[in-house]
Amino acid sequence: MLFERGWIHTLNGILLMGLLSCWRIGVAAHLVLNEEQAPSVRPVELNEHERQWVRENPTVIVASVQYPLYLFQDEHGHWNGLNSDLLKRISAMTGLQFVFRESFSTDRMLEHLENGTADMSTTLADNDERRMTLDFSHAFGGAGWVFVGRAGEPAVQSLEQLAKRVLVLPARHALESTIRRDYPSIEIRSVKTYAEARALVESGEAYVTIENEIGAQLFPSGLLHVGELLEGKWEADHLAVRKGQPELLSILNKALEAFPAAELRAIRQKWLGGIGAERTSKQRRSLTELIFWGLSAVCIFGALSLLWNRRLTAEIKQRHDAEKHLGDQLVFQRVLLDAMPDPVFVRDLEGRLILCNKSYEEALSIRFDQVQGQRLIDVDAVPESTAGLLHEEFMEQLRSRRTRFSKRHLQLRSGHREIYQWTVPFYSADGQLRGLLGGWTDITPGDAASES
Repeated sequence: MLFERGWIHTLNGILLMGLLSCWRIGVAAHLVLNEEQAPSVRPVELNEHERQWVRENPTVIVASVQYPLYLFQDEHGHWNGLNSDLLKRISAMTGLQFVFRESFSTDRMLEHLENGTADMSTTLADNDERRMTLDFSHAFGGAGWVFVGRAGEPAVQSLEQLAKRVLVLPARHALESTIRRDYPSIEIRSVKTYAEARALVESGEAYVTIENEIGAQLFPSGLLHVGELLEGKWEADHLAVRKGQPELLSILNKALEAFPAAELRAIRQKWLGGIGAERTSKQRRSLTELIFWGLSAVCIFGALSLLWNRRLTAEIKQRHDAEKHLGDQLVFQRVLLDAMPDPVFVRDLEGRLILCNKSYEEALSIRFDQVQGQRLIDVDAVPESTAGLLHEEFMEQLRSRRTRFSKRHLQLRSGHREIYQWTVPFYSADGQLRGLLGGWTDITPGDAASES
């Protein structure tokens, strides 16, 4: 017994020493590779006219609508995403400083560009209508358009199948003018955001919407499915510049031309995933093989001492990975929810509040942690008559299990508001009714919040 215990301790010591050695080899390899691959920022060669423009216009206003993975605000309010990383690199190459100005819809973003309160955008697709007021840079990537329809309905393969059906799109969508011209039999309904478009498809008020294939995959729903690619249509990634700024367009194009292809691929890989970059360095392959064989030898030598707890370790790792994945999803969903400009709430079968976003807190002048788990009639957030009316409507809707979209007048503490309200029952994976998801858009005439 003493011999066996000593033997196990010896194996553990050798294993620890082997792992430490491999760790040092890995760190050395990492440092060598980072030193070889660290991008050196080289200024773009600008002519005198362009340098003068940069001196006179050091700050460029970027009209920005939140489009996760491409451009969005994180939980700290910082702009992040593929396009943000791209502009940071262009800033280092040109000396320009990019300042984001948030818009809450494509329509509003186009207005900022048209009236001169913004200089450029990073998320606008190119089309003939937009080229009347905008210039577009060289492309630096792209994705296809896909049909997003209601689960259970026949998959849409082409626009011809939408004749006499309702297609819902955000206002001034890149494909809207083309579809209206080439497919006049399609009934197009315009809304403010993709979130509203998806809600109308879920409720059955629209048959399908069309969205960027990458963005469409970020919003899984049991009531929706991502369908086929729209054949012959491609959304190339461009930087859109307000007309009358040829110098800015020229500077951006020069920066994109000088942008290292490997670095651009790395940025897209970071945000959009896909196949990892190929190993192109012989030294990198050698170091990888050395680490692999070193770890293999250590694992074989220490297998006897690790065999007894392998299963337990695997179970702990699996649970940890699952918890981490779930945590990442919850954080991402929380950021997306708070990024929505319109109030959104979730209530259970008794009408108790279980989730809401910051816009809902601001609209009712409440804090979620103070009203969580309470019904609207239990808190002093809205006038008593309004609370009673809304609570009865929620209960009736849960009994009838019907979706509701309506334009109505609402009396809040802040005053009389005109809103477009929507409420939708939601279900668990096994089909059990779990509660009510709802929200509204403020359409009060002359209200600045409803225009932003």
